[in-house]
Amino acid sequence: MENSKVSRNLTSRFVAGQSLAEGVRVLKALSGEHIWATLDFLGENVHSLEDAAHSRDSYLSALDEIENAGLPATVSIKLTQFGLDLSEAVCRANVFALAKRAQAMNSRVEVDMESSEYTDRTLEIVMEMHERFGGRVRAVIQAYLYRSEADVRRLSQRGIPVRLCKGAYHEPPGVAFPRKPEVDANYLKLMKFLLSEGTYPAIASHDETMIREAIRHVEEHKVGADRFEFQMLFGIRRDLQRELVSRNFRLRLYVPYGDAWYPYFMRRLAERPANLLFLAKNLVRS
Repeated sequence: MENSKVSRNLTSRFVAGQSLAEGVRVLKALSGEHIWATLDFLGENVHSLEDAAHSRDSYLSALDEIENAGLPATVSIKLTQFGLDLSEAVCRANVFALAKRAQAMNSRVEVDMESSEYTDRTLEIVMEMHERFGGRVRAVIQAYLYRSEADVRRLSQRGIPVRLCKGAYHEPPGVAFPRKPEVDANYLKLMKFLLSEGTYPAIASHDETMIREAIRHVEEHKVGADRFEFQMLFGIRRDLQRELVSRNFRLRLYVPYGDAWYPYFMRRLAERPANLLFLAKNLVRS
């Protein structure tokens, strides 16, 4: 699968390539279209501290390339990729190195959220890095978790930027809203709070209803376009991406690269069967 020409044709729509150079090339193209980006070196749940160090060094190289090219880009990381399952101390040290480099170049580290078993540990590390590096980290909050309203309020009180998404992991009903209408309602509630009271939030969604409601809210409450940004995945809903840019909204695309695309795709499809339909729909969209 990883070496198949057919599979490469499929993934090229959603993955920038296997190398950092290919990832940076996509960032440059997006910048030419007035689109910002966050670069994700594919991988998670590493099995050794050596692999965690490799992830750290790969991201440090990515930040070097971003700075050298003068690109409006950040990086997105998963803490299990930095060794969270193996040693929390080592993971913190790896993230520390990345946040320090991001601060030096006036960029940011976006800390992705994984399944609910990692939520507390992830937010603890985010809060520590925020205190050390003056807001150069952004936390991801998943609206389908019952706890997310409390987390959003806690992060906002500390002035920590939040990327709000719906969530893609399969969670038990005791942890997450089981029905889509409930998830949507909570997403809208948290989105409006962040747009009005959060610190430079990112509204991450491909759901046109959510995006339209965000636009309605900021226009009604006179929230400046420089106080938030939309985020979407590379290659998905390009029609909406073009519209947002044409209306002078800030848009940042999540751009993955690396040779671990197969596990990335399979995990996304396995976590929620609905992701398969989502992928199929977006393959035929312009």
